[in-house]
Amino acid sequence: MAQETNPAKKTWDLSKRSADHFMIQFGYTGWSGQPDSVKPSGFNRTFNMYFLFDFPFKSNPKLSVAIGPGIGTDNIFFENTTIDLKNRREIEFNRDTINVYKKYKLQTGYLEAPIELRYSSKPNNMNSGFKAALGVKVGTIIEAKTKAKVDRDAEGDGGYVYKVKDKEFFNSYRLAGTLRLGYGNFTVFGTYTLTEVFKEGNGPLGIRPWTIGLSLSGL
Repeated sequence: MAQETNPAKKTWDLSKRSADHFMIQFGYTGWSGQPDSVKPSGFNRTFNMYFLFDFPFKSNPKLSVAIGPGIGTDNIFFENTTIDLKNRREIEFNRDTINVYKKYKLQTGYLEAPIELRYSSKPNNMNSGFKAALGVKVGTIIEAKTKAKVDRDAEGDGGYVYKVKDKEFFNSYRLAGTLRLGYGNFTVFGTYTLTEVFKEGNGPLGIRPWTIGLSLSGL
């Protein structure tokens, strides 16, 4: 006489679960779609910090949704270029053969809220096991500035730092797609920004940042 048996459904003890609440990201940033007159150079970098709340699915704890606030910053470097943020019509990238800069960068900062659909092979211990996360992040700009370390200016002076702050010509928000893959507390991440850096009519059109880098998560 045949007998049917239903295997017991596996249960997970999530009472002491590390849920990757805190996440730090560092990576290389590039610009896609920029015109020939705008040429970033050097190691352009991104640094992000987020605190995320993780909500596992009751039907399958290996899957969860995470959301939370954070800060995202981009540093884009230039050579022989001066960026005019004070022009009242539009932002200008001017070839500069007079001033000599040790470093010259455009820095932007955003208040962001990432949303991730996560997978963890070990949901009861997210400090180990394979992880994957697909999501988006939306942010609003809180700062935009240029920072120059001047070796020599038009008057022959140097050895000083010159900063200009103005976010007038930048889009007030940005939307980006995100992807993370890795093991344990370390993942490789990538982002692609769906919105442009500058407002239409106030700067070069078509520029969308992308980033690849490493994430450290835990707690």
